[in-house]
Amino acid sequence: MRDSSITNKERLQHILEAISKINDFIDRQSKESFLNSDILQNATLFQFAIIGEAVVNIDRELLNKYPYPWHNIRSFRNFILHEYHAIEIWIVWETAKNDLPKLKQIIETILKDEWGNKIN
Repeated sequence: MRDSSITNKERLQHILEAISKINDFIDRQSKESFLNSDILQNATLFQFAIIGEAVVNIDRELLNKYPYPWHNIRSFRNFILHEYHAIEIWIVWETAKNDLPKLKQIIETILKDEWGNKIN
């Protein structure tokens, strides 16, 4: 059941906040240091779960207006939460480094297109 007290805009902002936190976690890290840090891995996975949960609860009509593989985010969230024992952490690193910049860009575009220049 969706929490209707949280708006689509707020959920999109939650995604941007989670991306920012992930970037803060890994920005000055090497892949090797990330792979050897349970704390960084767990913090990053939690933020990815937040991103996935937000996407799951944003109206699909809104997301469908913007070309992005939203199903990948939903699937990644489900994998983190339900198949946690099979996570290959190097994939989390690669996803954070390679996929988050595009996601950030599309989220910022949605916020701008749907709510003008006001992010808050």
